[in-house]
Amino acid sequence: MTENQLNQFPTPPASTPGTNPEHFMAPRPANEHPGAQTTAPAIEIKGVSKFYGSQIGLANANLTLPSGGIVGLMGPNGCGKTTLMKILAGVMQDYEGEVRLFGKTPGAETKAFTSYLPDSSLLADNLTPRSAIRQYQDFFTDFDSAKAYEMVDFFRLPADRKLSAMSKGMREKLQVALIMSRNARVYLLDEPISGVDPAARDVILRAVISRFNPQAVMLLSTHLINDVEPVVSTAVFMSAGQVFLTGDADQLRSTYQTSLDGLFRGMYR
Repeated sequence: MTENQLNQFPTPPASTPGTNPEHFMAPRPANEHPGAQTTAPAIEIKGVSKFYGSQIGLANANLTLPSGGIVGLMGPNGCGKTTLMKILAGVMQDYEGEVRLFGKTPGAETKAFTSYLPDSSLLADNLTPRSAIRQYQDFFTDFDSAKAYEMVDFFRLPADRKLSAMSKGMREKLQVALIMSRNARVYLLDEPISGVDPAARDVILRAVISRFNPQAVMLLSTHLINDVEPVVSTAVFMSAGQVFLTGDADQLRSTYQTSLDGLFRGMYR
């Protein structure tokens, strides 16, 4: 890739650690996903900000996404992906701005149709895949235990082995099996392939794709762009708490004449 090509890429907002929220100049909203004007949005974020003391988590973030498709939420570590995921999942309530999932503010009602995989495991070490499936079946009315057992078998996980005796990759596969076995309208996967080896990443992504309901919407956050590029239909790029570029994956590749991974590397060089 030439220097001239690199210079054509959008420039992400500069990181602003320690910025006083009162002095922060908010950016204009990012372009909406194609079709958002004619389709009731599955996810709608308007002017959302979140500060951790003087540190920026999100800074006037704006995003609209319709139902259908897998959306890659892309950006370097610390850019605000996890904060955004927590807000959408309804586990973080202290923020400014408006957030809607199918017209509902994140909370108890949206949790009923939102399947969330956090960036750290919430499963107890003494659980086995079998007991974890029973736990999810008791807790979520939309949970399909038959699908969960099928995915456990697909991942070749021993159903009665405790998580404390499993590798990180095996634990990650179990969490994905549980999350994808809900018949949800919104799936939020926060760095589902981070920290596992390339072979495990491929297996996890293949399982996600083959079991994803195309009528739902999935937001998959990652900084491993090359791994997820084949599966995403829409890309959302973040930096310094802001959504600064959103678009159809094929259109972005055509516009910038490079892959999403190449675009990512060019913007964050």
